[in-house]
Amino acid sequence: MFEEKDWNSGSNIKVDFSTIKRIIKDNVSKGAKLYIGSDSFVTRKKVCFATAICLHSSITSGRYFFFRENVKINQFSQLSVRITEEVRRSVELAEKVMVDCGLKPEDIELHLDVSPFEKKTSTSKLSVMLKGYVQGAGFDCKIKPNAWASQTVADRHSK
Repeated sequence: MFEEKDWNSGSNIKVDFSTIKRIIKDNVSKGAKLYIGSDSFVTRKKVCFATAICLHSSITSGRYFFFRENVKINQFSQLSVRITEEVRRSVELAEKVMVDCGLKPEDIELHLDVSPFEKKTSTSKLSVMLKGYVQGAGFDCKIKPNAWASQTVADRHSK
């Protein structure tokens, strides 16, 4: 599934998924951590989902890769369905990368574009459920304001 996506580097240069996996293995072996986040942007007829893989450590410079996918708005018109889809995409990518690159769950952190429960925003009522989904899959996660992989990187490419 992820092999067929049109992946790009942060410089918007096309890159294949096998190259990304090789870069991930190399960087994680040098102490980098992997961050994955997804975001979406709605127009009248479609939803653009963007998912980002970000690498960062104190030793290596940060870099990221992303893909975008446009889908008809029909099944994603409700916010709760759309946000859950963002998280599902991130979890599936994290599982794929973990298996293919021989990583441990603690090498990967997922960033969810939801507000904390106490903020009482449109996404905050979903935060406990979605954090549980990610943690149930074995991964650590961050939510706003610490969810930069989804809130900043993926957001930039969903528009």
